[in-house]
Parts: sequence; structure tokens; C-alpha cells
Amino acid sequence: MDHTTQIPIPASAASSGARTKRDAIIDAAAAIFSESGYSGASIDAIAARAEVSRQTVYNQIGDKEKVFKAVVADVTQRSSAAFFAVLETFPDAPKDLEVDLVAFAVRLLRVAVCEPSGRWLLRLLSLEGTRHPELFATWREYGPGRKHPAMAARFALLAHGGYLDVEDPSLAARQFMALVMSDVRSDLQLGIPIPESELDGLARNAVRTFLKAFSKR
Repeated sequence: MDHTTQIPIPASAASSGARTKRDAIIDAAAAIFSESGYSGASIDAIAARAEVSRQTVYNQIGDKEKVFKAVVADVTQRSSAAFFAVLETFPDAPKDLEVDLVAFAVRLLRVAVCEPSGRWLLRLLSLEGTRHPELFATWREYGPGRKHPAMAARFALLAHGGYLDVEDPSLAARQFMALVMSDVRSDLQLGIPIPESELDGLARNAVRTFLKAFSKR
């Protein structure tokens, strides 16, 4: 099965320059916050992981609270950009509905869920979402607030084209995402990476279950 469709690179990720010190700090901090939570993280550990000095962390971003806020904002933006880049490859006019939806689901898992930013975001939500709900307001806006309506519009097109039997595109979109995420969410929330070799099977199971409910009668 061919899952090699090229994903458009979001403008924010298309920089031709080298990674900046701030990028290195954000990535290091995201990994450490995901591993240890907010209380278990330290500026010294973040600086060591990023291979910069403690003072560089303060100069680039600030204290631990400011670093945490920057991490949440950054990984939310990256994850959202990746999702919408993958959504551009949604099979609006599929040649084989099951095959094309499986390929799309694999891309969604690989590019927007199981890659570092997606993993970090789910882990941070699990660890810190209830303690710092105000920091995840952007996630609520970009996650459920924008992703589900955008996906619903795509399923409405499939229904209009006669590919699916869908009365409520919003419900179809939510259930599609729930099925795609069902076998990966708990592992990612625990910080356990999903092996690349498992993505095809996970996507196929999700799509087949989805089509049992929504395929054309």
C-alpha cells in the first residue's frame, strides 16, 4: 500500500536556516516536561539536554514557567499545522474508498499524532492539563475547535459525492478521529512511542470499523 503522498510543509516549518538555540531549548524542554512533568523539570536539565548554558535559556525564553508556556504554545502550533497539512491530502474523490482512507489515516498518525510534537502535546495534556488549564486554551481552540469542523467538511463532501452514508458529518468526523486515536492515545499519554511498523494495521482497523457504520448501504 502506497503511503508516500507528499505532505505540504507548513510555512512556519519551512525555514531554510539552521535550528536556532530557541528551537533546541523548546525541543529539550518539551521532552523533559513530557518525561518528568512541570514539577520534576528544571532549567539545568533543560539546558543540559539542549546543550546550551543555563543563562542562554533565561536569555532566550525566561524562567521555567515561561519555558513551559512557550513549549505548550509551540507544540500546539506545530501539531495543528501538521494536522492541517495532512488534511490537504484527504481523499475527496477516492478511487478506492477504504484504501485511500487507510492511507490518509496512516499519514495522520505518522505526521500529526505520533511525531514528537503530537506525542509531547498528548503527554503534556495528560500530565498538566488539569493543573494548568489556562495554558491549553490554544489547544482547545485549535484542537476540537478547528480540527473537527474541518474534518467534518471533508466527510460532507464524501457523502455528497455518494461515497458515504452520513447524516451528520460532524459526528462522522469525531468518530473517525476517535477510531484512529483509539489504539494509540493511552500509550502516547504514557510517553510510549508507537512503532512505525504498527501504523498500517492501526489505520486499517480504524477505517474498517468506520466504514461498517458509514459506508453506502
